[in-house]
Amino acid sequence: MLTDYKLVIFDWDGTVMDSVARIVSSLEEAARLTGGLPLLSGDELKQMIGLSLDHGFEFLYPGVTLDKRGTWKAHYGQQFRVDNTTAIDMYAGAKACLSELKQRGHLLAVATGKSGPGLDKAIADTQTSHLFSATRTADVTASKPDPLMIHEILSELGIEAKDAVMVGDTTHDMHLAQNAGVDAIGITWGVHDRDTLNRFSPVAVIDRLDELL
Repeated sequence: MLTDYKLVIFDWDGTVMDSVARIVSSLEEAARLTGGLPLLSGDELKQMIGLSLDHGFEFLYPGVTLDKRGTWKAHYGQQFRVDNTTAIDMYAGAKACLSELKQRGHLLAVATGKSGPGLDKAIADTQTSHLFSATRTADVTASKPDPLMIHEILSELGIEAKDAVMVGDTTHDMHLAQNAGVDAIGITWGVHDRDTLNRFSPVAVIDRLDELL
């Protein structure tokens, strides 16, 4: 199936990186430290994964005054990068799959709601910088599901929308692909399940990353 695509664009958290548990626990602690925010369940907090922190705050806490957002973002960053010891790593087989796709001649890119420094550290930690031809993060362009993130990647690499596919675990990824006019492949080991992802009519929903091969 992937032979139809010159470019495969991956979401990061929940797609190639098993980081959902750390994100959720960091969000829980950030809300506690900030104070004055509604108490949300882990499942509710997961729904913002993929968005920028600015958009995520508005998504999780509609109606809460934005003067709390800066404090909440600072607490979250401290938790995720420093204080939270919940283990994170690439999903089993993810790096091998990405390497094989690149060897087969596909260009690979990342479109994520992470910050630039956050993605840079994750890519350095996983030693995957050689695999990706382009990356876009939510602090340097528009947050998902605005299509600008993908449009910029397509422009940088000289790829037409029909020759690209987005791979992700959330409806934010599916909506992003839809808005950008590229195909999408949903994955079921991240945030959203098969039925939820299928609402956006992806070309496929897979249960293991090596199914891409």
